[in-house]
Amino acid sequence: MNIENQEITSIKKRTSEEETEKTIEDEANHVAKKSKVIQEQVEVEEEYNEESDQDWVEGQEEEEDSDADSIESLLAHPALFRDDDSLVDVDNVDEEDVQKAWASFSDTEMGELREEVREMGLMKFLDKYILQASTPVPKMLEVFGIYMHSRAALLASDIELLPILKSVITRYLRKRRRLDYVNTLEDVVELLRKANNVMIVTGAGVSVSCGIPDFRSETGIYSRLQEYQLDDPQQMFDIEYFRETPEIFYSFAKELYPANYEPSPSHLFVKLVEEKGKLLRNYTQNIDTLEHKANIKRVVNCHGSFATASCVTCGYKVDGKEIESFIMAQQVPPCPRCVVEKKDEKEESVELNRGCIMKPDITFFGERLPLEFDNLLALDTEHVDLLIVMGSSLKVSPVSEIMQQIPHSIPQILINRTPITHMTFDIQLLGDCDIIVPEICRMLQWDLKHPKLPGGSVLNKESVSSEKTWKFWRNGLYTFPGAVVNPKFLKEQRYIVYLVYGRLNNTIESGSEEEEEEEDDDDDDDKEQEQEQEKDNEKEQDKEKDKEQEQVKEQVKEQVKEQVEEQVEEQVKEQVEEQVEEKEQEQVEEQVEEQVEEQVEEKEQEQDDTTLGSLTEE
Repeated sequence: MNIENQEITSIKKRTSEEETEKTIEDEANHVAKKSKVIQEQVEVEEEYNEESDQDWVEGQEEEEDSDADSIESLLAHPALFRDDDSLVDVDNVDEEDVQKAWASFSDTEMGELREEVREMGLMKFLDKYILQASTPVPKMLEVFGIYMHSRAALLASDIELLPILKSVITRYLRKRRRLDYVNTLEDVVELLRKANNVMIVTGAGVSVSCGIPDFRSETGIYSRLQEYQLDDPQQMFDIEYFRETPEIFYSFAKELYPANYEPSPSHLFVKLVEEKGKLLRNYTQNIDTLEHKANIKRVVNCHGSFATASCVTCGYKVDGKEIESFIMAQQVPPCPRCVVEKKDEKEESVELNRGCIMKPDITFFGERLPLEFDNLLALDTEHVDLLIVMGSSLKVSPVSEIMQQIPHSIPQILINRTPITHMTFDIQLLGDCDIIVPEICRMLQWDLKHPKLPGGSVLNKESVSSEKTWKFWRNGLYTFPGAVVNPKFLKEQRYIVYLVYGRLNNTIESGSEEEEEEEDDDDDDDKEQEQEQEKDNEKEQDKEKDKEQEQVKEQVKEQVKEQVEEQVEEQVKEQVEEQVEEKEQEQVEEQVEEQVEEQVEEKEQEQDDTTLGSLTEE
């Protein structure tokens, strides 16, 4: 019986081993397929396309990462990944796992690598450790808390796992820690005053005031799906769809064409930074070429522009002005070179129109990005000392990847209508860019000039206002006119001393009584949900956040103290002035009385003298 039991146990064990190996092999194949899909997604993102920023509107939730489901589904497979660095297979405790083909980093080394990627950026980090040092990708995944089963790691190649590593590091880098010394609007001014290599990233928000239409609003270009019978709005900028039906693009291209638009104050701010010798580079997502109209030299058009046009067949390039008449007439411009060649071949005009098409050098879906972007970004990340993002929500590649390449020690400022929650900025100035930028220039005493500014200049008396136009919340958050912010987001930014500070400073008042009543009603409706969320948030808060809150508290206390002192000084000054005025008034009255008495005495004396003279004569 014992022998039979041993044989049965042995057979079961072999069967279990075969099934486990088959499961791991199947899951490894699953990794390869999924990784290929993710890699294709990454390539498509890097090949990009037009500006797709969209302001927050009520009821709209934050967009998730495009590859989130793919990554999460992979990490959820127990045959591929473990929850910790244990070498024991949790599904088969009796079986010892296969020996790993690499030696794990120590805890100290892992901590150093995580700090290094914060300072190097994603691509330089991968180049150093994966391409040059040939570090196994599963080994590097462990640095960021992802542990693979050894057998699965042997079956999946580094090339197949690299997209997973890239996504894991990207998510890690988004958890940037705010710099302790960058908290206020005054800090922004001081940073700009001292910086020598400012990188400015601009999006659609800097061109809104110029009249250029957006893409995703209710009246934007993407709203015309039914008009053009499109299944997906991105087909408007898909290169293959353009080759088949270029008429669609040229039916609305004139609305984007910059012929009738002029640069905004925000564009001229970038130019002013360049004139001050401080602009490292302006990376723009916009295709309107208004940066060129503003005469900005150090600019990179990340998504191309209307400045030039090329044939989609032969690549013949011309100046953008040569197809301007076609764009304004909503006609498809033919390629001059192909027209001549195909006329010689006596081909039909239909083929000529479909195959010989000039397209503005805007990067469509399915097209590679200009090499200029990657080359210059690699150089600029070595020298940048201040990053400013203006008018962009950073949801579109490749500009969204810039933040992953910038060292975390570099101060990062956002100027935008809506907040960005999937990345961490030191200061967020929320509102109309054309309102925020002039205020910064006034504080810097930079003479920003633009016809739309009162008096034509920020330093003109008409442009200077005695009232502050912003509200300070916490954690470097300011709201200006034009800000579009979810009220729940602002509630999370409120501080315990907000009400006290608000009474002392009108610049941070919560608003009208009606708005407060509406907020109270919302609080009652969502009380249970907010309580649960608060509990979750309390669990997730770490020591760094507590320390940051203490620092903010001290800063607010100092601000409150300063304002109280100022008010007291003003009151004392007023009282002293009143007392001085009263004393002066009393002195004046006494002097008047004395003068009156003297005059009366003089007149009486004159009368007496006159009377005495008359008597003497008689």
